[in-house]
Amino acid sequence: MLVPITRNKFEELVPVLAMGVQYKYCWGKWSDFLRRMIISIAAVSLTYAFLRFLSPDDVEWQAPVPMAIAGLYWWWEPIVLASRRNWQFRQFPYSGFWRGEVLDLYVTDDLVGERETVDNKGNLVIIEDIETRLHLEVGDETGFITEVSVPLKKAYKGISRGQIVEMIVMSYRPDLSSFAKVSDVYLPDLNLWLSDYPCLRRDAFIATSQRLDEDY
Repeated sequence: MLVPITRNKFEELVPVLAMGVQYKYCWGKWSDFLRRMIISIAAVSLTYAFLRFLSPDDVEWQAPVPMAIAGLYWWWEPIVLASRRNWQFRQFPYSGFWRGEVLDLYVTDDLVGERETVDNKGNLVIIEDIETRLHLEVGDETGFITEVSVPLKKAYKGISRGQIVEMIVMSYRPDLSSFAKVSDVYLPDLNLWLSDYPCLRRDAFIATSQRLDEDY
């Protein structure tokens, strides 16, 4: 099933600014927080030095606001990252609610990065970062098939072929004859979400799904 949705509804589902779950996603790991703190400290020092260079007599009353903005970089960077990701979805002019089923699923170990380190003998060692991912092939009665890939979690063990899946599809074409991007995937039978990035307002999506069930 594919049902076009209005632009207003789409913008309700994909917000402009970061939601709490998106902020948490972009917050990252402890190392990411430390990186942001180092940048914040450096930014405060550089901002003060720059303002002092431009206007040494007025720096005391000019500096607090820009220094506060620079010092809070550790806090607002995840908001910017999440909002930029949201824009990548919101740039598509047309969208629709799509419902299909799980056609196939499988697990792979994918190389997601490499790190260089030195062993106890002083030799350079390259460490590969391997991530186990779940690949979900989904499709509908029209013949549309796409694949969704997400990091594997224990919560996904209940997924099986034939289960209903729902998502928002995005397109440059008003008739939605081809999809340029898809949202996170919802499995209503399990009340389970799959996504690399949680782009949707999930409460609004479930409400839309229930409303369409009543209409169709």
